[in-house]
Amino acid sequence: MKNFEISVLDLAPVKQGKSINDTFQDSLSLANFAEDLNYKRFWLAEHHNMESIASSATSVLIGFIANGTKKIRVGSGGIMLPNHSSLVIAEQFGTLESLFPGRIDLGLGRAPGTDGLTAQALGRNPAIINEQFPRQILELQRYFSEENSNALVRAIPGEGLDIPMYILGSSTDSAWLAAELGLPYAFAGHFAPEQMEMAFKIYREHFEPSQYLDKPYIIACVNGVAAETSEEAHLLSTTLFQAFTNIIRNDRKPFPAPVEDMDAIWSAMEKSMVLQKLKFSFIGNQEEITEQLKAFHERYQVDELMINSHIYDHQKRLESYRIIKRAADSLFNA
Repeated sequence: MKNFEISVLDLAPVKQGKSINDTFQDSLSLANFAEDLNYKRFWLAEHHNMESIASSATSVLIGFIANGTKKIRVGSGGIMLPNHSSLVIAEQFGTLESLFPGRIDLGLGRAPGTDGLTAQALGRNPAIINEQFPRQILELQRYFSEENSNALVRAIPGEGLDIPMYILGSSTDSAWLAAELGLPYAFAGHFAPEQMEMAFKIYREHFEPSQYLDKPYIIACVNGVAAETSEEAHLLSTTLFQAFTNIIRNDRKPFPAPVEDMDAIWSAMEKSMVLQKLKFSFIGNQEEITEQLKAFHERYQVDELMINSHIYDHQKRLESYRIIKRAADSLFNA
């Protein structure tokens, strides 16, 4: 089996009964733990107006995590670029790369990361997003280039720095763009599984080599909930199930503790919708996770798996990442 990298996606989840500071300290603890386990990278995602997610100031939080770790790559999964000025993002990530050389990734998405009203508050213009997003990526590439040193507008810090850029997607739209620009592609399979296979096909078939990448590079983000026993893993996964049920109900409250009986919480229709959205969720003990990883990789042949793990108890969340890494390593050593 072809080896694949394994990484962490963290949404800085806020848990019921915990503070925002608790969330940030848990994120740092997880980053250190993942670093010790040799996970490749630790990404944080931009979301807004959600009581359950504290990663809204993504660049600031990346700096906090990078400063508290030593070698793991830290970045955005992603920055929702149309929420921002290209120059500001170039300066922010230029600052991060200058502080933590060779460790910063810039993942870029076009979605708002929030609801429509908050998107308006962020200054987005939905009428020009499809035109604006590709243009902003080219602007970032120009700001990071040495050739921009003679321009009237320059990114200081940022200019001349090698900051890897990744295109994020949850549909097929960004697959075409990533292929055209010759950039690596990351798909949000942890909440939008429906078009993942088609997006990978489009990206691979239409990829154009660039100065940044000579062949396609695919990251698939999935959910992972692992424990010593299958029964415990499925109990822990009810936090994830409750969170997605709340999303369907437009309820953004902090993540809840696990429950014994999900059927007492969700309706039959909600259950069907949640399970469809969480199609790419690896849940079980180490043996079961190993089989799920193997089946997924044999089908999709990704270069990297990024694991998002919504587990209420922090120590059990750390243990989940340990078990998942063991499962992945066992495939390589088989």
